[in-house]
Amino acid sequence: MTKKLPEFKNPELLKQALTHRSFLNENSGEEDNESLEFLGDAVLGFLVGELLYRRYKEEYDLKPKELTRLRSLLVDEKQLAKFATQLEIGELMRLGRGAEKDGGRQNPALLSDTFEAIIGAFFLDSTLTKVRPFVKKLFQPVADEIIFPDSESDVQTNDLVDTKGKFQQWALAKFGENPKYESNNGEGPDHAKIFTAEVRVKGKLYGVGKGHRKQEAEKRAAEKALRKVGLI
Repeated sequence: MTKKLPEFKNPELLKQALTHRSFLNENSGEEDNESLEFLGDAVLGFLVGELLYRRYKEEYDLKPKELTRLRSLLVDEKQLAKFATQLEIGELMRLGRGAEKDGGRQNPALLSDTFEAIIGAFFLDSTLTKVRPFVKKLFQPVADEIIFPDSESDVQTNDLVDTKGKFQQWALAKFGENPKYESNNGEGPDHAKIFTAEVRVKGKLYGVGKGHRKQEAEKRAAEKALRKVGLI
């Protein structure tokens, strides 16, 4: 077991957090990590929100929409997958042969989900007080890099505007209506589904996006729509 993960009093919780449902197809009597992923998502949402409020609202007076966009960037699938890679979680995931063959250990969706499951398991195994510094150590340097970019970075605080929110503002100003998003149920195997989302205003299609999650697909659709109307 990698020393980069926190120590667990109950190792069975960590074992479950590392177990993808594809593993259960070949191993009975196990429990997958989906419920822990759900809990970890909630714990991360709170702790990252708290971190951003205390550091960037109180010290640097970032506005709510900027904090929201920053949180979105930090808990995005790609960023969580980077944390998982940093913690060497891919090597530890318990996968079925199919997921293994399809490159599951490098799959951003699986890495992201497993990272969230580990956070949920760590919370159950200890307390929020112990999870907080673990999350802060990972997330704060990345948040600082976004807020205080170096000269080579193209991410600025002014860019911390959610694409869906920005397109909604445009649609309300232009037509007085909110955009409507439609997503399919995903294509491909369970461990590597690709979702497609469409965004329309007054029935007209403005953008189509794809992603490993419906939310990611909707964000991509909003980005395409913003490009179409000339806002990015």
